[in-house]
Amino acid sequence: WVDHLSPREKIFPRWFPYSRALSGAEAVNALRPFYFAVHPDFFGQHPIEREVNENSLKRLSVYLENLQKPGFKSLKPTQLTFYVRETDQSSSDGQEPFSTSGFRAVKFTLHTRDLLSTVLYILNSCSLSVEHIQSLNTNVHTQPLKEAKRMPDRPIKWDKSYYSFTGFKDPDEDLEQVSRMETTLTSWLDNNGKSAVKKLENSLPLRKELDRLKDELSHQLQLSDIRWQRSWGIAHRCSQLHSLGRLAQQNLETLKKAKGCTIIFTDRSGMSAVGHVMLGTMDVHHHWTKLFERLPSYFDLQRRLMLLEDQISYLLGGIQVVYIEELQPVLTLEEYYSLLDVFYNRLLKNRIPFHPRSLRGLQMILNSDRYAPSLHELGHFNIPALCDPANLQWFILTKAQQARENMKRKEELKVIENELIQASTKKFSLEKLYKEPSISSMQMVDCCKRLLEQSLPYLHGMHLCVSHFYSVMQDGDLCIPWNWKNGEAIK
Repeated sequence: WVDHLSPREKIFPRWFPYSRALSGAEAVNALRPFYFAVHPDFFGQHPIEREVNENSLKRLSVYLENLQKPGFKSLKPTQLTFYVRETDQSSSDGQEPFSTSGFRAVKFTLHTRDLLSTVLYILNSCSLSVEHIQSLNTNVHTQPLKEAKRMPDRPIKWDKSYYSFTGFKDPDEDLEQVSRMETTLTSWLDNNGKSAVKKLENSLPLRKELDRLKDELSHQLQLSDIRWQRSWGIAHRCSQLHSLGRLAQQNLETLKKAKGCTIIFTDRSGMSAVGHVMLGTMDVHHHWTKLFERLPSYFDLQRRLMLLEDQISYLLGGIQVVYIEELQPVLTLEEYYSLLDVFYNRLLKNRIPFHPRSLRGLQMILNSDRYAPSLHELGHFNIPALCDPANLQWFILTKAQQARENMKRKEELKVIENELIQASTKKFSLEKLYKEPSISSMQMVDCCKRLLEQSLPYLHGMHLCVSHFYSVMQDGDLCIPWNWKNGEAIK
C-alpha cells in the first residue's frame, strides 16, 4: 500500500504557505466540526469518556490562549486524548456529519507555533475535513495554487512494513518519538510548580469569598449543600452564587421551598434523578424562579419514584435499585422515572420467580443502553431497561456471589483509599487532595501508594487533583495522571 501524500502535506494543504494567520475567533469557528465531535454533552451515557474530553478541552483551551499571547516563544509539546464521535461519511452537507454508532479514541501531541497550523493538525489528527478552512482564509492567493500543480512528483510515503523489511530509516520516526515521550512527575512539577503556586496565591481571596457565599446561602436557604457539575473556575462559581444571592433577595420565600435540598449548578434546570435542584447556568432568573415554584410537584414525583424502586426491588428478590452519579449519565427526575416505569412494566408482564429477599444486599443500576446485563467491578449490576427478563434472571443468579465479593472488596478499597489520601495529604502538607469522578478507588490507591515513596517539596500547600492528564488549572490546582511515571522519560 502506498500513500502519495508526504506527512507534511497530510497536515498542511497546498494553499497553506500562502495563507494568512487566523484570528482567535476564526480558529474557534474553524474547529467547530472538532468541537461538535468531542463535546462532552454528547457523551452523557459514557461518564469516563466525557470526563476525558472535558479535561482535554481545558488543556487545549490553555494551549490556544498561550499561542495568542504577544511575545510567546514556543510552547511545550502537549499530549491530548479525545474520544471522537464516529463520522457518517455519507453526510455531504456538513450538517451534523456524526452518527450515534460509537466513538474512537484519538491521541496526538501538539507542538505547533501558530493558530492555523494547530487547527489543521487537530482536524487531521481526528480525520475531520479541512476544506472549510480555505474559505476562512480570504487572503489565500489563487495563482500560487495553479503553479503548485506543476510541482515535481511528491515523495512517496511507504507503509511501515516497508521500512521494517528493508531496514531503511522511516522519515516520520523522529516526529513519532517526540509524540511518544512521556512526561515524568518530577520534571513536570519542576516546570509547572512555580506557575501553579502563583495562580493559587492569586485565587486565595476568591476562594475565601466562595466559601463565605456558599455558607451564607446554605444557611439562608437551609440547604444541605451547594455543588457544581463542571470544573468551573472559582471566579465563575462566585458569580453563580452572587446570581443566586440576588434572586434570594427578590424571592426569598419561593427559594426556601428548596429547604433540605442540594443545589447543583449544571447545564440545564430541573431536578436530577437523585433529587438535587439543578440550576442551568445559561438560564435566566425567571427560569430559576419557575423551578423553585414547581418544587412541591417535583417532591411528589420523587416519592412516586422511590415507591417504583421499592416495587422493582420486591420483584427482583430484594436487590436495591440505586443511581450512582459518578457512573451514570445526568438524568432529570422525569427521565429517570420514565426509565424505571418501562422496566417495571416489563417485569410485571414477565414475572421472574426470584425467592423473596434472596438478593438483599445486592445493588443494580438501570440504564437505557440496549446491551446485555453486566456486573461492574464495584459490585453492582448494570441492567438495561429493555433486557430480556429470562436472561436477566439467569445472569443475576449466576453472578450473585461474585457481586457480593466485589462489593466487599469495594468497601475494603474505600477504607484503604481514605487512609492513603490522609497519609499523602499529611506527608506533602497538601491543602487538598482529591480525584476526578472518573478515577476509580483502585487507581487512586495505586497513585497514592507510589506518591508516598517520593519526595516532592513542590506540593507543599497545594491543591492536588488526581486525573488522567497533567495540567495546571486556572486557580492553581495541580492535576496529575493517576498512572504518572517517574525517572527518565520513556520512549
